[in-house]
Amino acid sequence: MKRRRVLGLVLTVVAVMFAGEPAADAGTGPGFDARTDLAYAPAQPAGSRGHLLDLYLPRSGGRSRPLLVAMGGSGWHGDDGKAYAAQLAPFFTGAGYVVAGVSTRSSSQAVFPAQLHDVKAAIRWLRAHATTYGIDPGRIAVLGDSSGGWTAAMAGVTGHVAALEGDVGVTGPPSDVQAVVDLYGPTDFLRMDAHMRPGACDTFNRSFGLTDCHSDPRSPESALLGRPIRTVPDRVEQANPITYVTGRAPAFLIAHGELDGLVPTRQSEMLFDALAAAGVPATYYLVPGAGHDKRIVSPANRPAIVRRTAGAGPAGTRPTLTTIEEFLRRTLGPAPAPA
Repeated sequence: MKRRRVLGLVLTVVAVMFAGEPAADAGTGPGFDARTDLAYAPAQPAGSRGHLLDLYLPRSGGRSRPLLVAMGGSGWHGDDGKAYAAQLAPFFTGAGYVVAGVSTRSSSQAVFPAQLHDVKAAIRWLRAHATTYGIDPGRIAVLGDSSGGWTAAMAGVTGHVAALEGDVGVTGPPSDVQAVVDLYGPTDFLRMDAHMRPGACDTFNRSFGLTDCHSDPRSPESALLGRPIRTVPDRVEQANPITYVTGRAPAFLIAHGELDGLVPTRQSEMLFDALAAAGVPATYYLVPGAGHDKRIVSPANRPAIVRRTAGAGPAGTRPTLTTIEEFLRRTLGPAPAPA
């Protein structure tokens, strides 16, 4: 009973933190068809939602469209991350993309690396069904916020790491992606507490019913790894996307709110620094006045502090949906014109 009460509190807090919807600053409209609750692998455990995805298909015709895979954050406590895609679908289908909302298992259903295995299985399933849904299997991007941003980053940097493929669902097609959009995702769990804003750990502890911030044995990160993070530094390293950064990584767009009280901005800065050192095209937006909130993509935000590598190309002053689409278009190539 106590575990259920704590989980209920966590999910309530998470829902409040992530309640803001992204502002679709251009091109919105109802011009898409949705295919919901498609199973990319059998449910595990039975009746759970972590192996489901939703597809949003542009009605405007055309084949071989780029694909955007979207995953919402929940501190790994939820198994319905695919719901985030419904907020993004009007804008991105209007720009010619197929949008897939992908759910992965929660930390109470399976521990790391299960969540990485899940998103890789979803990408393989989407490639296997590319012809059916008009997807170009060579132009796939992943996007996520918070724990979903971590999932997107992990998928991006491990596309060629055979040991992390797993055996969930469809096997055979590759799971690599060609672009990553990481909105305030964590990276190095053992350094989060040292990087938190002054007083943020006190708020974090009160919100989640903890005493030791991210290092608490009941923290979201400890739950993901199935052990208190301080006791398993090797597993923390395995769950850190920076561990896998090489020159083969796809292009990244990273955005973080300056006032984020949940995931420190330094977590994104370290990822950007690693990508830059490896020669990967990357852009990092530090958004003044923004917190841990999906509204980080709102065009109403103040201009960001922007860092980019030499090969990243031009960048807008804010990480809006339009800016993200421009990044995807530069990286993946333009979507086909309406038929």
